[in-house]
Amino acid sequence: MAYVTVAKTSEIAEGQTKGVRVQGKPLVICHVEKSGFYVVDDVCTHDDGPLSKGELEGTAIECPRHGARFDVTSGKVLCLPAAIAITSYPVKVENDEIQVDIG
Repeated sequence: MAYVTVAKTSEIAEGQTKGVRVQGKPLVICHVEKSGFYVVDDVCTHDDGPLSKGELEGTAIECPRHGARFDVTSGKVLCLPAAIAITSYPVKVENDEIQVDIG
């Protein structure tokens, strides 16, 4: 696995997200309260909307365009109109660096 640093822990408050690009791939870092950091695709599978512009509530992120919701811990679809899951990537935190492996 090749982990790359994508942000510092201090940059993203609990309950907030941050959009980043890793090797040209749009990703969103999600800081789930009392759970930690998760990284998923920053593209809704329903209409390619930017999930980083949506709301994070618990482990669910909602697309701002049509309300599709995804679980950031697994990428699983939680609510239509999306029917296809997003990818959830392995994350680790070392010191104050959030690192992700996009494969």
